[in-house]
Amino acid sequence: MTTETIQQYPCPHCKKLTTWQNNPFKPFCSERCKLIDLGAWANEDYKLPTNDTPFSDDMNKESFD
Repeated sequence: MTTETIQQYPCPHCKKLTTWQNNPFKPFCSERCKLIDLGAWANEDYKLPTNDTPFSDDMNKESFD
């Protein structure tokens, strides 16, 4: 007989403890949290930082000279 330890982790949105096993909404605890997170991406609430490179600026200047 084997005993499997069920790992719990916090939902990325509401922080409620949830499991990975048999969870169709993973890593979220529910469809509600999953859809709230999707809506935040659609609203561009999450943004990845970008750096403008000097190379791209130099290319733009050269094309207009």
